[in-house]
Amino acid sequence: MADTGQIDRPLSPHIAIYRKQLTSVISIFHRLTGIGLAATAILIVWWFLAAATSPAYFDFIDGLMTSWLGLLVLLVSLWAFWFHFFNGIRHLRWDSGKGLSMEESTRSGWRIVIFSVVFTTASIYLVI
Repeated sequence: MADTGQIDRPLSPHIAIYRKQLTSVISIFHRLTGIGLAATAILIVWWFLAAATSPAYFDFIDGLMTSWLGLLVLLVSLWAFWFHFFNGIRHLRWDSGKGLSMEESTRSGWRIVIFSVVFTTASIYLVI
């Protein structure tokens, strides 16, 4: 019969010694921003449905969405939109077989972060 006893084996690589790469962090943020954008879309639809329901209900929801917390959520969502957009373009470039080296991947990752902040700031500036 096979030995079913527990064998002590080390975890490899262990989380405490593993250095996260920029590409893995951006991949995680890409997934999180996708989820966040879906949640934001639900909030905006809720806002529109409140406008179609009644003036009193719209005033309540509009008060929530234009409060400091609601504006913060919309600001983070705006950044998430630009981040997700530019990372999607990066993935399309990868699908064509370009920019796959470690150096180019790291450079394009930093470009995504910088572009998302710049475009978020420019979008806010254009609205205000």
